[in-house]
Amino acid sequence: MTHEPRLTLALRSLLNTQRVAALGTLDEAGNAFVSMVPFAIDGSSGAVVIHVSGLAAHARNLERVPRVSLMVMQAEVAGEPVHALPRVTLDGMASVPAVDSPAWVSARTAYLARFADVEYMTHLGDFRFVAVGITGARQVAGFGAARSIDTEEMEQVLRQPS
Repeated sequence: MTHEPRLTLALRSLLNTQRVAALGTLDEAGNAFVSMVPFAIDGSSGAVVIHVSGLAAHARNLERVPRVSLMVMQAEVAGEPVHALPRVTLDGMASVPAVDSPAWVSARTAYLARFADVEYMTHLGDFRFVAVGITGARQVAGFGAARSIDTEEMEQVLRQPS
């Protein structure tokens, strides 16, 4: 068995226990736009998968400018300090797989494994899966525990189960 560094274990745990990310896109004027999105990890492709309505501003934004940023963080605990909350900012390129393509089936399978209760939404015409290929990340695991992560390590983290 290969040894896995503590920060890598913490990153994998964070991504596998949190189900919501803040998605950063750019609007038509180039202004930052942040929204909340549920996300899943497609271990086959190493992508982060979101399911968005084409009517949503962030869907239009990422189609126009596919470079996105996602922030995943541990939930706040009442009465506890918030400045050292574990978090990761993922940088990536968004793409919309063609319906019924192998990439779409893989994204759908990963998403529904995490959110089985929204299967009905996969049949709505305005919704689409978006696969975000991660190009790098910045992890903060607490005070004094921060690092940049390259594409290769992120792919390893996303392709391996917890």
